[in-house]
Amino acid sequence: MKAVGYQTAGARDRDDALVDIDLPRPTPAGRDLLVEVAAISVNPVDTKIRKAVSAEPGEWKVLGWDAVGKVVETGPDVTDFQAGDEVFYAGSLIRPGANSEFHLVDERIVGRKPRTLSNAEAAALPLTSITAWEMLFDRLDVRRPVPGAANAILIIGGAGGVGSIAIQLARVLTDLTVITTASRPETQAWVRDLGAHHVIDHAKPIAAQVAELGIGAPAFVFSTTETHRHLNDIIALIAPQGRFGLIDDPASLDVLGFKRKAVSIHWELMFTRPIFQTADLAEQGKLLNAVSRLIDDGKIRTTVTETLSPINAANLKKAHALLESGRSRGKVVLETF
Repeated sequence: MKAVGYQTAGARDRDDALVDIDLPRPTPAGRDLLVEVAAISVNPVDTKIRKAVSAEPGEWKVLGWDAVGKVVETGPDVTDFQAGDEVFYAGSLIRPGANSEFHLVDERIVGRKPRTLSNAEAAALPLTSITAWEMLFDRLDVRRPVPGAANAILIIGGAGGVGSIAIQLARVLTDLTVITTASRPETQAWVRDLGAHHVIDHAKPIAAQVAELGIGAPAFVFSTTETHRHLNDIIALIAPQGRFGLIDDPASLDVLGFKRKAVSIHWELMFTRPIFQTADLAEQGKLLNAVSRLIDDGKIRTTVTETLSPINAANLKKAHALLESGRSRGKVVLETF
């Protein structure tokens, strides 16, 4: 089967950074689905792993943790899917990625593809939807109020993949006032169109801008990027007893400043459940089905902003370059091999 992989970690501009390869078609076991991949999207995790993690000697490292496709074969213990089902999912960080014609995935972390979306449109959603959903409802528990705080959430980096879906989920599923950050006219327009009540500029100090809104100290802050740059502002603006969550990877993070306000700190990694095979692993499949219903009911929409075809090393390099520029908006998707 066709695939895109690499052997040695490093910079994107090397000839062997991403290579078109041929691999054996995998065979499903246990609760695995074998999916014929129709579309994928690219996430920051792809670029981070490509730069830092080499393949085992003599093997190929295949990236890709967002996929849409059709089930072509099932393992003997599968109960919820059959051949021909159209699905979407993000997969597991400790298994080969989906940048391949055929891919194995545990059925418990798979959702039914939204009927109203194309393959490319659906491929933009799984990883970011899981990340945003788990942060909002499992980590920050935004449906539980913070006494005396403004019933509001600040989403730092609202125009990125995760921010773009987090804004929508917060608007549709909660009564929170949604504040988000964006620094360019096109990204500010994008997040407003997605439903943000207020937009501030993260290129400027954000605590003062939040105060100027006149709504009070937000109960919740969700930082998707550049947390280390904004940390002091976050400490200043969040409500006492508020809840703070982040998904990026600061080299260091001094959280002592949160102590005086008794702020709780929550890190989200949507791969935790698959990596550790947690008892609630199937929650990811359930929430993807909930997202699919929201899409088909017209309550939220895809966040794809650019589509490349076919799925090959050259186009994946273009997608990686866009993410590494720090100027991406929404999601970049690739379709067909």
